[in-house]
Parts: sequence; C-alpha cells; structure tokens
Amino acid sequence: STGLTEDQKEFQKVALDFAAKEMAPYMAEWDEKEIFPVETMRKAAQLGFGGIYVKPDVGGSGLSRLDTSIIFEALSTGCTSTTAYMSIHNMCVWMIDTFGNEEQRHRFCPSLCSMEKFASYCLTEPGSGSDAASLLTSAQRKGDSYVLNGSKAFISGGGDTDVYVVMCRTGGPGPKGISCLVLEKGMPGLSFGKKEKKVGWNSQPTRAVIFEDCIVPVGNRLGAEGQGFSIAMQGLNGGRINIASCSLGAAHASVLLAQEHLTVRKQFGEPLANNQYLQFRLAEMATRLVAARLMVRNAARALQEGREDAAVLCSMAKLFATDECFGICNQALQMHGGYGYLKDYAVQQFVRDIRVHQILEGTNEVMRMIVARNLLQG
Repeated sequence: STGLTEDQKEFQKVALDFAAKEMAPYMAEWDEKEIFPVETMRKAAQLGFGGIYVKPDVGGSGLSRLDTSIIFEALSTGCTSTTAYMSIHNMCVWMIDTFGNEEQRHRFCPSLCSMEKFASYCLTEPGSGSDAASLLTSAQRKGDSYVLNGSKAFISGGGDTDVYVVMCRTGGPGPKGISCLVLEKGMPGLSFGKKEKKVGWNSQPTRAVIFEDCIVPVGNRLGAEGQGFSIAMQGLNGGRINIASCSLGAAHASVLLAQEHLTVRKQFGEPLANNQYLQFRLAEMATRLVAARLMVRNAARALQEGREDAAVLCSMAKLFATDECFGICNQALQMHGGYGYLKDYAVQQFVRDIRVHQILEGTNEVMRMIVARNLLQG
C-alpha cells in the first residue's frame, strides 16, 4: 500500500476481501472442474470491477490505470486465472468505450460493465501470433454489412462469452488494412472450436473462434476502416499492465504461502525458517516482488497520463513483472518441497496459472523487441 491514496487503499482492501472470501476458497475446484465462475464475476461487477477504467455514463467505474492495476493485483491473490479473464474483459469494454460512437457505447457497455454479458478479444490466428499485422481473417464489405471469413486461435472465453472484439482485414496487407468489428454470439456464421485442454488458466474456457460467411453490420465497426491495428495495440498497452498486475498478485500470494510453510515445516529438528539459505531466498523473492510492483505502477501512471514513453514502459513492466513473478512462484513451490507438487497445495496452481503470462498480450520476446527498437531509434 506504500504511496497509495486513501481511495486506492480502500479499492485494494475491497478487492483483497473479495479475493479471500469469494475466490480463494473455490480456486482449486474451478481449476480441477474447469468451471467458468460467471456468478462470482457478476458479484465482482457489483463492486465496479466489470468496467474499471470505463466511463461512468455507460456503467463503468471511471478509475485510473493505477487504480486498475491495484485491483487486479489484489483479485489475483484469490484466483489468478479468473482475474486474468476479467482483465481481458475489461480491456474489451474499454476499447468499445474509447473507440465506439455514442450508439455503440450505450448499446454494448452497460451489459458488459455489469457482466450480464462477457467479452472476448480476438486478435491471434493459427498463423499469426506475434506477427499480428499479418492476420488473414477477412471482411468484405457488401452494402451495409461485412462478410467475415477466417478464424481466431486461443481466445479466452471463446464460446462462453457474448461479445467478440475482432480484428480483421478490410484492406491491403500490413497493419493499415486492418479494421475492428464487434460481433455478438448467435450471429449466423459465427462458431467455435473444441475447448482446449490447458496447463493452467482452467477457470476460463479457450477455443478457436470461426467465421464462415458471417454477416456483420457496418454499424458494428469500431472507428474507421484501417484503424483496427491501432485500436488493438492501444488496447494491449493496458492489457500488458493488467496481466503484469495479475502476475504480481500470484507472486504476492506465493510469498505468503512460502513464508507460512517455512514457519510450520521442520527438517533436521528445527523449522525451515531457521535456515539462512531459505531466509535469503525469501528476502530475494520479496525484493523482486516489490521491484516488479513499482515498475508496473510506474507504467500504469505513464499510460494514464498519455506520456510518449508509455508504450515502452508498459512493455518493460510486462516483461519484467511476468518473468520475475513466475520465478517467485516457482521458488515458492521449490520451498514447499514435495508438497509443492501436490494439488492440495495452492502454490502449484499459481505456478501453472502464471506461466502463460510470459506468452500472451505479446510474448516477452516481443517485449524485448519493442524496448530495443525504442532504444536504438533514439
């Protein structure tokens, strides 16, 4: 809580209490049974967590990027997988709120902010992951509609959600030929692949999203034709802060679990907490967590202020926090010894759920490319 305002401390407390009471007791069950906890997320939306940085006139909370980071970090201590989906949902609602016209904002955002409906972000394709500008899903305009063909891969919430923010090609090759359409479940030609079996993130379904001559009204396009890639990248700047914040929460929870285990577990006739090597490792974990947190919060402020260096700071924060926090969770598992590998112990789930954060919202290799390009271009 260091450096936070009284309001931010209150947001943090509300989110931590919700995580402890409404998420943590069910985290293992959601993981094992692959339950998408819709009602729990709707309870979170009643606290304002369905559209955290969306404008209040369409049901959002109107909070800052730093407020959002604090909330996602706190929620993630209860269930990282569920919070990560909520962060993607929030990103989608923000894109509609920011780039949609008044009719679109009032049509889509209120039911998304209340989480009566849920949203999915559709950028990645089977043949274009990191190279997003080469996407092939095409939308041909015919009168007042687009005819959409193609498919998206690894879509969080796919098949179970109601609204799909889709990047597609309406023009020539490259980023300037990409536009953004908002689709609704039930549209003819919209279908879904099989539910993927994943290492972690099991409280949210992941499927391919498939478009076969899918008719989408022109009135569902966000922004102008050719603006889609810019919309996608601006959304991802916030998405990178959000997912880094979810990593912070998992690492925070794992440090506490390790701390407790070292105090309780005895070896060679005394508590593990008396072992200086383990004391040093715990100190390193806590130090790395605080460093990552400061970096994420610095980037969140830069994004909120619209600073010129915001995009590169978001990339740095995502790279550093997701790498460091995975290392912290993994070290916490190691400190648990054999117990850490049992599903009865929460630490292994944090390790599994956080691992993918180094891949999505732009792989950490791509984050390095963005930072290096920024440095070398002066």
